[in-house]
Amino acid sequence: MAPVPEILLNVARNPFLAVGLPIGLGIASGFSVDPQSIWAKSLKQPPGAPPDAAFGPVWTALYGMMGYASYLCSTAIDMGATFETKALAENALGEYYVQLGLNLLWMPTMYGLKNPILALGNIGILAGLVWDMTGKMSKLDTNPNTKYLLVPYALWVSYAAYLNAGIVYLNWNNTTAQTLAKKLHQPEHQL
Repeated sequence: MAPVPEILLNVARNPFLAVGLPIGLGIASGFSVDPQSIWAKSLKQPPGAPPDAAFGPVWTALYGMMGYASYLCSTAIDMGATFETKALAENALGEYYVQLGLNLLWMPTMYGLKNPILALGNIGILAGLVWDMTGKMSKLDTNPNTKYLLVPYALWVSYAAYLNAGIVYLNWNNTTAQTLAKKLHQPEHQL
């Protein structure tokens, strides 16, 4: 992976910016679409889907935890005792920013484009990347170990991938969903 741009490394070096960036961008991503739209409400949900009210608090906490993990990773870059440790930390931080971008694209893909299949591809890649990043960051000598901050996130993203896959499966032959999918580019009030 290419080196992390200095501006992104500096964001991660500041614990307030490191935590605030994913929380702020996550909130902005959530406000950019309407997950309560007629289209979204028409989708059948898989077993185990949580109430809508759970998503905001859970994601806010997870964004804060992943942001703090990026801060800890930046300290490992700055204090890397060996070239290998520094390279591992730089690679993990690069993956952090890539996965953050994928994470922030999921809501607009699912609810803005109304494309659960494309969103499933996004979250599948995201889940793999998050688990890989978690493994790399957990090898760094940080206090606390980043795995305590990132494993809950990796589990939640995996759970979200299950929910997304369930939505695709349960709505694949749903006439309402197919009809609505044909109207992807029409304004919500015309649905």
